[in-house]
Amino acid sequence: MNDASKNNLGRSPSHVSTGNIQHLHPVSKKPLVGQGNRLVDEDGNSILLENGVWKFVTESNYTDSFGFQWNKFQKTQLDRFQDGLKQSSERFFSVTQWDRQDLAGQKVLEVGSGAGRFSRVVLEQTNATLYSVDYSDAVNANYNNNGPNGRLHIYQASIYQLPFAPGQFDKVFCFGVLQHTPDVKKSVRALAEMVAPGGELIVDFYPVRGWFTKLHAKYIFRPFTRRMAAYSLLGKIEKHAEFLIKAYRFFEKMGVGRLVNRFLPVCDIKTTLPEGLEEATLREWVILDTFDMFSPSYDTPQRIDNVKEWFLEFGLTAVEGSTLAYGTHNKVTFVRGRK
Repeated sequence: MNDASKNNLGRSPSHVSTGNIQHLHPVSKKPLVGQGNRLVDEDGNSILLENGVWKFVTESNYTDSFGFQWNKFQKTQLDRFQDGLKQSSERFFSVTQWDRQDLAGQKVLEVGSGAGRFSRVVLEQTNATLYSVDYSDAVNANYNNNGPNGRLHIYQASIYQLPFAPGQFDKVFCFGVLQHTPDVKKSVRALAEMVAPGGELIVDFYPVRGWFTKLHAKYIFRPFTRRMAAYSLLGKIEKHAEFLIKAYRFFEKMGVGRLVNRFLPVCDIKTTLPEGLEEATLREWVILDTFDMFSPSYDTPQRIDNVKEWFLEFGLTAVEGSTLAYGTHNKVTFVRGRK
């Protein structure tokens, strides 16, 4: 990790708010204090606010494909840009079971924001203050979609080097991320450390459903596709999207979709995408979700019981986890617990 230059003042406002949170330099572990548009520790290490984002990361890393993905598809999954779509909101509140009114004034940490689909839900439907982190430059898409906002603070930082003193957040959530990190248990530990006494942590992840979990087109082709240049992989998916959609629908109509479609190199249209999308919008979602299948550096499904054990090991109580249905036919696997 490289710190932003102390002499580069960027293009941000001269005075910014960092919220009511104690920041720590992720390497020196010393407190950071705000000085104009910088965070500075006692040794003079400086982090710059660039275009609304605190940049704790400047180098290329394993999340580059996500940065490419979310800056390319900035608005696709955000409810506000899809007429009548409530998938993000339904997923967020179905999984968390958080009360919109109770979140007022609370400090919420989001790790793995992508383009900000859930950031938007928190900001629009609650009065919480949101601290949103992503390791990739998808943070730029999040700011473009949701900033500026006095209740939103965005950071480009690693889940393993979060720039906060431990135990400060009333709520911590991490959606769509854990399976894409190099060490899932270590990721859960990093999240648990951020939860304040009485606070809550909720994560979701790809589940291991049995021996057949990895008997799937995604895991057959990923050894090759995850090494491809992002633009090249995206181009191939775009070229074949219409054919794959037709093939998926054909096998569904024939009544063999559940068996055959898992071997098609396309996302599961029936159980992962919103219903009733217009054809052009459906194609966009299919391209995005299929790219999301094949491009990440890591994709490691987890057993619910293992994740629950890690929650308990890291000091969480009232731990529960299951696979939840939300919306019409969507499903998500989650674990939650309280500090």
